[in-house]
Amino acid sequence: MIDVVVLNTSIVYEMTQSGGKYDFYIGLVLAMSSSIFIGGSFILKKKGLLRLARKGSMRAGQGGHAYLKEWLWWAGLLSMGAGEVANFAAYAFAPATLVTPLGALSVLVSAILSSYFLNEKLNLHGKIGCLLSILGSTVMVIHAPQEEEVETLNEMSHKLGDPGFVVFATLVVIVSLILIFVVGPRHGQTNILVYITICSVIGALSVSCVKGLGITIKELIAGKPVLKHPLSWILLLSLIICVSTQINYLNRALDIFNTSIVTPIYYVFFTTSVLTCSAILFKEWQHMSAADIIGTFSGFLTIIVGIFLLHAFKDVNFTLANLPVSLRKDDRAVNGTLPTTYECFNHDEERSTCVGEIQSSENVPSRRNGSLAAF
Repeated sequence: MIDVVVLNTSIVYEMTQSGGKYDFYIGLVLAMSSSIFIGGSFILKKKGLLRLARKGSMRAGQGGHAYLKEWLWWAGLLSMGAGEVANFAAYAFAPATLVTPLGALSVLVSAILSSYFLNEKLNLHGKIGCLLSILGSTVMVIHAPQEEEVETLNEMSHKLGDPGFVVFATLVVIVSLILIFVVGPRHGQTNILVYITICSVIGALSVSCVKGLGITIKELIAGKPVLKHPLSWILLLSLIICVSTQINYLNRALDIFNTSIVTPIYYVFFTTSVLTCSAILFKEWQHMSAADIIGTFSGFLTIIVGIFLLHAFKDVNFTLANLPVSLRKDDRAVNGTLPTTYECFNHDEERSTCVGEIQSSENVPSRRNGSLAAF
């Protein structure tokens, strides 16, 4: 009898482990699909907003809603909807700390597509930034903390009522209202962080709602009367409000600022907000080893460096083809082997090249000394 009990216990354990493994891969595939759809949606929406701007319609950044009549914008919205559905499902199968970092793939998709369809140049720094974002996301996935298991709606209700999360949610709502009604009207047109911060902090709450609704759907499929639970409808209403606000202010940011800048900054802010919210709500960091903590932060910092490269050097026209030329000129300038002015003007056919090299040699000391006068 004891042997039978032990055998049954081991079988149940193996089935649980197998089911958990399948859940992991399902969540991984859904998260990657979500990133592709969402990355493409930015391009479609931007194309629609640019078409409206050429027609002279009131722009979304100025409070206009003419984009509701533009089919390209609706195509972008449908693409984002498909991505969000896949994202919604991914959160039901995998922890937020696995799903959210994979959003970096949407940065890569958006940056590549914008260079082809929006003529927004992606230079060498931007390509390296995309690569670093992917590498950082991979490291975060490997070292991601495991969330506490929440299987029922009652358990989720208990988590949402935790004092730490209540304080966090209250701060998010207060900060969002200040940004929307005080900071936004004054600085939203000139500061890219205003609208993106609104989307990001509210997005943290929307992810919590998605996680709760995922549990609700699982219980509903299992035949439990979850529709009678008030929390189900509260989560649904909260999700609709949060997503509507995110769409509105993300549209404004996309209309005013460059897509290749909006997407990565939004990713960093949104990921930070979600990880903070998940840590408070699910207590994910309590059982992590020092190696996993260091790995998680290292991965996230790698992503931030990649985002910085995308943002800080977006207007620098620099490719791999320029690299050997720049190094050769700098080496010649340092070694004092650049031609003199007299030598240049004795050869008319090389005059323009020499003049450019002389100017480059004059600028080298200034650049090395950190002077901006040479620019």
